[in-house]
Amino acid sequence: MKDVMKAYIYREAGGPEVIEVQQREAPAAGPGEVLIKTAAFGLNRADVQQRRGVYPPPPGASDIPGLEVSGTIAALGEGVTGWNLGDRVAALLAGGGYAQYVNVAQELLIRMPEDLSFTDAAALPEVAATVVSNLFLEGGLRQGQSLLVHGGAGGIGSMAIQLAKAAGATVYVTASSAEKLEYCARLGADAGINYKDEDILERVKELTSGRGVDLILDVVGAKYLQLNLKALAVGGRLVVIGLQQGAKAELNLGLLLAKRARIIGTTLRARPLPEKSEIIRETVRRVLPLLSAGKLELNVSKTYDFSELARAHEYFDSGAHTGKIVIKV
Repeated sequence: MKDVMKAYIYREAGGPEVIEVQQREAPAAGPGEVLIKTAAFGLNRADVQQRRGVYPPPPGASDIPGLEVSGTIAALGEGVTGWNLGDRVAALLAGGGYAQYVNVAQELLIRMPEDLSFTDAAALPEVAATVVSNLFLEGGLRQGQSLLVHGGAGGIGSMAIQLAKAAGATVYVTASSAEKLEYCARLGADAGINYKDEDILERVKELTSGRGVDLILDVVGAKYLQLNLKALAVGGRLVVIGLQQGAKAELNLGLLLAKRARIIGTTLRARPLPEKSEIIRETVRRVLPLLSAGKLELNVSKTYDFSELARAHEYFDSGAHTGKIVIKV
């Protein structure tokens, strides 16, 4: 008889009401994979976009949502080296995290520091890998440069502020309230812009003495395309990682050429394993020393039990959260 587990799926596109729990056959660890007994998983915007029907899983990925977990290794597949049963790990996934067990390639594991809780570890892989890949591997952020992060108070923004400051950058953020901007400032942001009350472009010009910023990390998409291009410095880079407010917009190519700017669009979930492996290695190199030194907050602001997943999605949809939401299994 096959082992069974509880897992969540979306029965159709929609709101939190489409989330339902099922009994599923537990996965097995294939060659080069480990099986993780899940202790906790993070809730990410990508999960919500998948639930809404606008971000389907890539070919071959599980229909079970969930892009990051923490837990212990319950089984080793053929050819796995350097890992043992019972090892405490976090993992980056293409799907399958909303379940009691998940299988993952050994290259996408992160060994948990001994003093890190499963709850905090579950908040690490997706946001850290996203930020490291887009700020440093794609965006080329260096010491002394300036960064503008849209949505600075969310999970991605919280991590981006801290890693950029650790790299010696100046960090500006946008957010929807004074409270969220205060939160960003506590994490190290040099200045904040309340996009509901302030003109973002004018404020960026003021903060940079008219020069503009070297790098923008954008989750908004089409609505901010022209604004972002105008806010870049000469030689600046715009990295678009989300389409919260549209996928299509007109582009002023003359301004792009005049600024010698670059627009970079990326996703993490559908990348091939070798690319993800490189990102995980760079994430471990940059992030774990900061964690060990007590210089990085994982910012888990809210936790829910496994049975409360729909409530967690409702809270995410409210827009009230800062930092990360984690579900304990």
